[in-house]
Amino acid sequence: MSTKPAAKVQDFPAESMEKIAYSSVSTIPTVEPNDQVRLGYHVWRWLTKKEGTIEQAVKESGSRLTISVAEAAAVITESLKKQGAIR
Repeated sequence: MSTKPAAKVQDFPAESMEKIAYSSVSTIPTVEPNDQVRLGYHVWRWLTKKEGTIEQAVKESGSRLTISVAEAAAVITESLKKQGAIR
């Protein structure tokens, strides 16, 4: 059993690609919180590599969404536009 407290988590700066990607999926309803994290990772990967489409990234993530893939892709795209990550 450990007697030390857990390490503090340092957030990414607001303008970083990681923060932009994960905040763009924060409103997407998922079955479990980990599904949202997985979706955020795939959006970040799409932002950095620009391969395929956002809809493909959503499908590829395997996240269990409570809305359709097309709806999720539209919400994410709108959020990324508002944050200035895409045009």
